[in-house]
Amino acid sequence: MELKQFLAQRQVDFEVIEHPATYDAQRLAHSVHRPGRQVAKTVLLHADHDFVEVLAVLPADCKVDMQKVSQALGGAEIELASEAQVAEHCPDCEVGVLPPFGSQYGLQTLVDESLARQEEIVFEGNSHDEAIRMSFEDYRRLENPTIISFSRR
Repeated sequence: MELKQFLAQRQVDFEVIEHPATYDAQRLAHSVHRPGRQVAKTVLLHADHDFVEVLAVLPADCKVDMQKVSQALGGAEIELASEAQVAEHCPDCEVGVLPPFGSQYGLQTLVDESLARQEEIVFEGNSHDEAIRMSFEDYRRLENPTIISFSRR
């Protein structure tokens, strides 16, 4: 999926922010001069020993609470996916980049409720040196994620 094309075809307002290459969400937040609570970090999770894969989207300044994700998924055992596994799902992106649109990769998307309270969000595009800024409501409308509380500071 070419993210800019995907958003343009759906007539969504968005801004492309070019920046020096960053390799984690906190550095992205710093690079684009946004607080970590507005920058979406995307994490691929395996549930029940790879039986189910889930995309978790949370603020850059938070961590995934595996117990909360497990409870939300009915008690599933949760593990982080490797960077190689992320690359398998997103061959259209630079290694390590995972856009927050799990539906485009056949994945269920969970969004932390604290991110859902933001008016705008910023996230990596298809590369480490390009970010996308858009309204959270447009993101919600396009992705239709499950919104739950699963992060911790």
